[in-house]
Amino acid sequence: MHILFRLTPLALAALAATAFAQQPAPSDGADMQALIAQLEQLKANYAQEVRRLRELDMQVQAMQARLSGRAGPAATPAAPLAPAAASVVPPSSEGYASSAAEAQQAKQEARRSVDDVKQQQAALFSRRFTIENGLTYARYDRKQLTLNGFLALDAIFLGNIAIENVESDSLTYNLAARWGVSPNLTLNLDVPYLARRTVYQKGGAGGAAAAIAQEETNGSGIGDVSLSANYRLFAERGWRPETVLTGGVTAPTGRAPYGLDWKVIERDDDDYIRFAVPQEQPTGNGVWQANLGVSMVKTADPAILFANAGYIHSFPRGFSDIDSNPDTVNPGDVKLGGSVYFGAGVAFAFNERTSLSISFSDKISTRASTRFKGGEWVKVIGSDANAASLNLGVTYALNQHTTLVTMLGIGLTPDAPDFTLAFKVPYML
Repeated sequence: MHILFRLTPLALAALAATAFAQQPAPSDGADMQALIAQLEQLKANYAQEVRRLRELDMQVQAMQARLSGRAGPAATPAAPLAPAAASVVPPSSEGYASSAAEAQQAKQEARRSVDDVKQQQAALFSRRFTIENGLTYARYDRKQLTLNGFLALDAIFLGNIAIENVESDSLTYNLAARWGVSPNLTLNLDVPYLARRTVYQKGGAGGAAAAIAQEETNGSGIGDVSLSANYRLFAERGWRPETVLTGGVTAPTGRAPYGLDWKVIERDDDDYIRFAVPQEQPTGNGVWQANLGVSMVKTADPAILFANAGYIHSFPRGFSDIDSNPDTVNPGDVKLGGSVYFGAGVAFAFNERTSLSISFSDKISTRASTRFKGGEWVKVIGSDANAASLNLGVTYALNQHTTLVTMLGIGLTPDAPDFTLAFKVPYML
């Protein structure tokens, strides 16, 4: 139902005549100026009412479209405004529709921020082809106390006390392509390039607890390339959220962390290696991985609710050397533990361009296993992890084809990065 209310030129003249009648007979120019000011005020009030009517008309049309599940019929064009009223009506560029076509266009633009949120959480199947450039910075800082000795009389520690600290900074550029094959299928290709800097610090250098040795190593190169597909199982309808199934594979195209050359920093009197670091930082996991997950998105204007869960499986792979001792070479196989990931959050669409999101994500990995050539599988103690993060993001549509996405991740567990800062710019062709 549309709300229609319009002042005709005759009604406007009557209001002006009433204003004149309420004033005493003009005796000088000051009275005339006051009457003119009152007339201008009436015109301004009329323009304000016209704006409110158009806003209400747009809201009613949007509500009818949501209730019926489709766009409502176009409204019947209204009669032309009187010349006096037309002179004070704001143009459509101020955000008010002057016709049914402009009202429909406004509703389409209002869904832009919702579409941008869906693009980041799962996939947007209405976009034919999207190229995304992303830049992510991550900071790690790990400290570990190492005790090499024994307790005497249950109170006195005899031996070496060493404090190990690892500080790492990584910068990742990711080039992604999203291709909408059909209204329910999207293919994705992600190609990362990493640059890493890691600083190793070890206390107890030379046998002295107060002495600290430090070494820095770097590494850069292409990371592990992944190919995935999104398939929409259910479209959003009523209480049911949009449900998307995701499957993909990651290839070990990056530099593996196994078989790297090591640099010995310090040995003790018995030629035992006390401090050694890799000469170059790895850029990948070194193994093939496959993942399967599901994500759901539900709009509840102005909020957008989303959640996801999935599993990552790693396949065993052989390497020429899996021993971290620089003086020995031991070939064998490596099998990373499986990982379960899940997350949930909410986004708020402030307007047709901007949305703010807050979410929680977690990834739990089981222990990895190694097997030397001819030996048995042995679990690696300390290789399991629980990386949980709190994420805050802002999405802003720069223009019709380009969106700016910013994301700040705060680590909640020791295995998660201290913080991550990401920028993404999807461009829709």
